[in-house]
Amino acid sequence: MSEPAVKFSFQNAAAFPQLPSRSVMIRWMTRACELPTMMTVRFVDQEEGYELNHSYRHRDYATNVLTFNYTTEPEVTADVAICVPVVEREAAEQNKEFRAHLAHLLIHAVLHAHGYDHVTQEEAEVMEARETELMLSLKFPNPYSDRIGMVHD
Repeated sequence: MSEPAVKFSFQNAAAFPQLPSRSVMIRWMTRACELPTMMTVRFVDQEEGYELNHSYRHRDYATNVLTFNYTTEPEVTADVAICVPVVEREAAEQNKEFRAHLAHLLIHAVLHAHGYDHVTQEEAEVMEARETELMLSLKFPNPYSDRIGMVHD
């Protein structure tokens, strides 16, 4: 089966030299796409991450990833914010490689944009199984193998 048409744009990546190349991140995200997808990913610092999470979710902390879904049919459109300092901190706390944690969060965001969710236990099981399948296909470890530091978008 061929992969659907995708278009990803990245904002503010140059501010974070620890990020992998654009082509690497596109490869990770494309693997999770089930429909034609157009998505913008903005990499943010702690302050902007806090502001976004506070404004849109009324939470007083910077979270690792926020996904703003707009459409799922006939094309998935969404914006994503990744708070790089939070991703780095979580990776260190969970003894994970930064690249593996980032790949997981990008895949997590793409799946949210495609309509996956984890509000109920059943939804979480479906979403986590798909994330694990995708991560393993990219030669990363199971992101849920230790169940520590769940994704909290």
